[in-house]
Amino acid sequence: MKINYKFVGSLLTIILLLGFVFSDALIYMEKNWQREEYSHGYLIPLISFWFIWENKSALARLIGQGSWAGFVLVAAGLLFGLIGELATLYTITQYAFLIVLFGICLAYTGWRGMRLLWFPLTYLIFMIPLPNFLYNNLSSELQLISSQLGVAVIRLFGISVFLAGNVIDLGNYQLQVVEACSGLRYLFPLASFCFLCAYFFRAKLWMRVVIFLSTLPITVLMNSFRIGVIGVLVENWGIEQAEGFLHDFEGWVIFIGCLGVLFVEMWLMVKLFYRDKKFSEVFVIKAMPHSETEESFGSESNNSDLTTALPKPYMAAALLLLIAVPLSLFIGDREELTPDRSRFTTFPLQIDDWRGIEVGMGQEYIDALKFDDYIVANYTNHQHHEPINFYVAYYASQRKGASAHSPKSCMPGDGWRIGDFTQRTISGVDAVGGDPLRVNRAVISKGESQQLVYYWFQQRGRVITNEYLVKWFLFWDALTKQRTDGALVRLVISLNRGEDASDGDKKLDAFLQAVYPRLSAFVPN
Repeated sequence: MKINYKFVGSLLTIILLLGFVFSDALIYMEKNWQREEYSHGYLIPLISFWFIWENKSALARLIGQGSWAGFVLVAAGLLFGLIGELATLYTITQYAFLIVLFGICLAYTGWRGMRLLWFPLTYLIFMIPLPNFLYNNLSSELQLISSQLGVAVIRLFGISVFLAGNVIDLGNYQLQVVEACSGLRYLFPLASFCFLCAYFFRAKLWMRVVIFLSTLPITVLMNSFRIGVIGVLVENWGIEQAEGFLHDFEGWVIFIGCLGVLFVEMWLMVKLFYRDKKFSEVFVIKAMPHSETEESFGSESNNSDLTTALPKPYMAAALLLLIAVPLSLFIGDREELTPDRSRFTTFPLQIDDWRGIEVGMGQEYIDALKFDDYIVANYTNHQHHEPINFYVAYYASQRKGASAHSPKSCMPGDGWRIGDFTQRTISGVDAVGGDPLRVNRAVISKGESQQLVYYWFQQRGRVITNEYLVKWFLFWDALTKQRTDGALVRLVISLNRGEDASDGDKKLDAFLQAVYPRLSAFVPN
């Protein structure tokens, strides 16, 4: 087969242009691959390239069959990427990169070529990290489920254990199912592997869908089993069983176990629904069956001379990318604005007749929450001896994923059950713009203990109670104000036995009237 030097040259040019236009987003994506749960990201482009290489002969015969729909897709992707750059949100730009890549391939090979390319291009989705708020919510849910199932495993061995949220109490030892034990480090690589297996599994569509969707239950069950085994080992041989090499080794064993369960699942499907075939005849590691390739794209021997013409949609798309280069340089210099503010180290601990005592926070929580500044303090006065816990976490920038964890997701992880959740308007406390302050109000319980919680998100001149609106305004303000700073504010007071929650409301309202006016210097409007 002759080498099409014009195609090779244009391909290298396209790669350079794509890399330049989306350089910031791609560099940040690679940094995320250094995290354990995304470490499989390095393999995704290589596997995708292997699929394309396997079909290189068929693809080579499609030169000149480009589609103008690809040009439209490139234009849409570049516009999407422009919005992402203006908003300084890397997740948007990373998905825009994939849209442009889809468009380039469609503009070059046309719709027939996309029959060969749809899978390797779609597979690239698994190299993009989840948006941080989705990651946090998913992690919190998986921690709770894994903790509950892990405790069930421990009890099977006749061990007495108590569960409070994510804390497994064995009496002598306490195990906390932290974010690293949520199972996400199994879920993400296993999901990408299941997607591959579903493609190689030459079975009915519903079976392929089941194979892919089984990723989540397999991960949860195996991770829960791992937590249960750790609990049993700790109970019998000490807390060191939950740390160090043994802990990591157990993780690898469980991941291999996940793969084993997956293959057993496919083997059972073959036995039940394809009794006349061997497993190797249904599970075929091949980019596309040879007969399907020949039927769709013709014999290689009849098409050995390649045309040197490049499709017009492809050339137009390349021109769009070329135009985008100076635009990306201009936007790349658009720095995020960070307003001046006071540090929480100077936050007053004497506010009117309220006196506060700062409370330390463990380094593991500081590392997990990723805030830039914070305060945790307990305030009391001569009328209200029950301390009010005041917590503010401030983020100077939320463009790279670090953002406030919603207490609604975190409280169940600490073992608290949310009994009543409403919004409350605080009379006598004017928020930004002169409107009364509106907060989320939750009554939570753990055993016989009860607490009243107020919280809200104070973000760039807005007080927001809805977690999803927080994400929308984060995008909008990044686009229009070049700002993504913001804070979570939370107040907690314990309720005495028999005390009505309305009594707690009066105490928190009184404290807010004193403390809220001081907050603007530390969380700028």
